[in-house]
Amino acid sequence: MARRAAGGTGVKGARRPEVRLPELEPYGGGGLEPDGDYDGLDFREADLAGQDGSGARFMDCALTGCALEATRLRHARVLDCTLTAVRGVGTDLAEATLRDVELTDARLGGPQLHGAVLERVLIRGGKIDYLNLRTARLRDVVFEGCVLVEPDFGGARLERVEFVDCVLKGADLHAATLTDVDLRGAASLEISRGLDRLSGVVISTAQLLDLAPVLAAQWGIRVEG
Repeated sequence: MARRAAGGTGVKGARRPEVRLPELEPYGGGGLEPDGDYDGLDFREADLAGQDGSGARFMDCALTGCALEATRLRHARVLDCTLTAVRGVGTDLAEATLRDVELTDARLGGPQLHGAVLERVLIRGGKIDYLNLRTARLRDVVFEGCVLVEPDFGGARLERVEFVDCVLKGADLHAATLTDVDLRGAASLEISRGLDRLSGVVISTAQLLDLAPVLAAQWGIRVEG
């Protein structure tokens, strides 16, 4: 179940997830297992640091206050789940699939999501440093009220992606493909690479003025007087 976020004229709004979890059973511990199957579980304040859940499936789960320091979740499938106040450095979600997921108030450093697929994902609040989304596919994704420091979208494909009341610092869009990407709601917008990839993006007049010096430098325009 999803609802479409408000989009401006000429740009298609993202469909937000509406996660409705069933009654959950407490996670009993014991550690994650590669290719494990986790269905309807409540991971509350679980220490998953350094554990290997590569290829695992999480469905209808809630992860609240969990430690994800160097947790290996490559190729994992995270479906119809909520992740609240998770924290850690170096969480590995490379080539994972996140569908109908709400990530709230995360504190993550260097999370690896290169090659991942994100569909109907809401990332709200929190701070994520050095988010690696190289060659990932994002469709119907909303970044809301969060701080993204030097996120890397290099070679990624973004379709119906919105940035709402969030801070975007040093974003790398090199070789990215953008379709119906709405940046107008970003509280702060800074693009370090990939200005030539902005076709398919909608920005505000104020943002255009802020980007003007960088765009002029990119295109070799000299402004005098």
